[in-house]
Amino acid sequence: MVARQDELENLIEPAVAVAGHELIGVEVIRQGQDALLRIYIDNEAGITVDDCARVSRQISGVLDVADPIAGHYTLEVSSPGLDRPLFTAAHYEQYKGHLVSIALLRPYEGRKKLKGELAGLEGSSVRLLEDDDEWLIPLEMVRLARLVPVD
Repeated sequence: MVARQDELENLIEPAVAVAGHELIGVEVIRQGQDALLRIYIDNEAGITVDDCARVSRQISGVLDVADPIAGHYTLEVSSPGLDRPLFTAAHYEQYKGHLVSIALLRPYEGRKKLKGELAGLEGSSVRLLEDDDEWLIPLEMVRLARLVPVD
């Protein structure tokens, strides 16, 4: 069993903040009977390997006490990188105008993957401009959205 996404974020965010960083998002990726818990952190000065190690130690203590994930899991703390994942509505607004790739949970109008210019949110849907098409994708359909680095 894995705690709900918002419960994980609420558990982890204070430990990240104490270290002087911002929690960007949390991913739990099932790998057979095990899991990968990936935590993305950032700050204005950027993230170093030492920052990731320090936050990992902070979070490990919190996770050991709360035990939000049943069974074995691997903790990974990372910077969001150039292909930054988008987790929150604020992220979709912040990166409006950027090129993004979106993977969907299930086909939507015959497509499972889209790539185009992020036009922000419209209600609870992501507006995406792809070539001459405009898509309104319900947020609950988005499995993963990432910025696409441009040369």
